[in-house]
Amino acid sequence: MSDGSKLLDEMNDRSREVFRRVVEGYLATGDPVGSRTLTRTMTEKVSAATIRNVMQDLEYMGLLGSPHVSAGRVPTHTGLRMFVDGLLEVRDLDAMDREKIDATLGGSDPDIPAVLNRVGSALSGTTQVASLVLAPKHEAPVKHIEFVQLGPERALVVLVFADGHVENRVFVPAAGQTPSSMREAANFLNALAEGRTLSELRGVISAEIRKRRRELGTLAQAMVEQGLAVWQDEGETYERLIVRGRSNLLAGTEADELERIKTLFDDLERKRDIAEFLEAADEGEGVRIFIGSENKLFSLSGSSLVVSPYMNADRKIVGAVGVIGPTRLNYGRIVPIVDYTAQLVGKLIAGRGK
Repeated sequence: MSDGSKLLDEMNDRSREVFRRVVEGYLATGDPVGSRTLTRTMTEKVSAATIRNVMQDLEYMGLLGSPHVSAGRVPTHTGLRMFVDGLLEVRDLDAMDREKIDATLGGSDPDIPAVLNRVGSALSGTTQVASLVLAPKHEAPVKHIEFVQLGPERALVVLVFADGHVENRVFVPAAGQTPSSMREAANFLNALAEGRTLSELRGVISAEIRKRRRELGTLAQAMVEQGLAVWQDEGETYERLIVRGRSNLLAGTEADELERIKTLFDDLERKRDIAEFLEAADEGEGVRIFIGSENKLFSLSGSSLVVSPYMNADRKIVGAVGVIGPTRLNYGRIVPIVDYTAQLVGKLIAGRGK
């Protein structure tokens, strides 16, 4: 049993109802909830003074806070966590929300990145916050690798996969590379690549370089290692992460929240960090909710992330979809939207074999 569940169990009915109504009121309006407001909605008739005493107890427990001098209270991140875990009522997916998400996957468009772009736009449009879509890694076996000199300081690495997919990446080669050293590097890689996926190939390259160091020229070795760095670091996670709907985060933002939103925007620009976080969050199925400081990447902006992984035909997690916004999210509505979108994307990926 979590600490939050234990706290909930120890509360009496009145304290639990006051806590629930404060959180629900805050999530609905964004405003602190006062004792006089609660006297009109409580199941039992109690005085404002009694409710204020309960609120003070909940504040002492670290579940509520007072943002201003006003008598109203808002939930702390700890309180929100407890509410989400123990009191949140997740609604059924709204038919209109379902239609908006379904519409993104219509047609026979073979371009999965284009489909995922539409999914991200629909997700941000439906939830009115920013959406994050982590596209699947390309895991088909590598068929051919080639390096092409584009100029004195520019080269191209071409990856051809067994399923016909082609990736081109431009990079700055180490000084002194020649067409001959590039051919040598490509021949070395192609001899290892047959039948291996890119991630499998990465695993054997370093060991093979150590074993065959004398056979491989210094320039060719540098090219192989640089090609490996390009695949691992330059752009793969960056290109795989699609962020949509940043402008939604500004809607209705109060002046004192602008700095928090600016911090979140800065975080969203560090796409690679977010992609790595989403991959780390892919442990287990289902929707996960990270609130405020629970999410180290976005802790400074005090934001919430609602995310769910999706799987391929082999039931292997290959990506994730989610939304990010202020902690005052309509969790009960957003959780089923994210869950449904993840399942739909998983079916799409499984149906196309990748």
